[in-house]
Amino acid sequence: MLLSGIWTVMLLLSLACGLGCGNAAAVGAAALEGANAAVELLLTLAGPLLFWSGLQELLARSGIAGALGRRLSPLLVRLFPSCREDEELSAALGANLSANLLGLGNAATPAGIRAASLLQARGSPDRGELCRLVVMNTASLQLIPATVGAVRQSLGAASPFDILPAVWIVSLLSVTAGLLAEGLLRP
Repeated sequence: MLLSGIWTVMLLLSLACGLGCGNAAAVGAAALEGANAAVELLLTLAGPLLFWSGLQELLARSGIAGALGRRLSPLLVRLFPSCREDEELSAALGANLSANLLGLGNAATPAGIRAASLLQARGSPDRGELCRLVVMNTASLQLIPATVGAVRQSLGAASPFDILPAVWIVSLLSVTAGLLAEGLLRP
């Protein structure tokens, strides 16, 4: 609600400035050009996002995601002690982490929201768990940056995933820095 209000105010201000400065035609042309670019980007990203989201669903239905979640459970339990007793929370955290590892922030968001609501509803004794979840989602540890690769490919990159080593290093450093800051600043 707040975000849509901000966008509406920005749109109205830009229209008012365009009309006030006598550039209504330029504002209209820019709006149409922006809408065209948005549709092009949407169509460019749709294929790779559908592929990776489908792969994630296939992994979940085949049980591979569950097996991965069990392998990740020592890490999840260490970061989120509440998931030791709560299977639903553990599944939501596992789905969130696996989507982030695939670089699918759009698929990670619903699982992250579910995990956050479960942490809040359960009244987690460890107040830092919700903060750690937000840090891990914001920093987004990625193995395959699917969205970035799709954008790079649409812009003509010869090898869209040649950035993988840099992505791995930066995402590992950002998650580590975020978790360290959470641990140091926790009341």
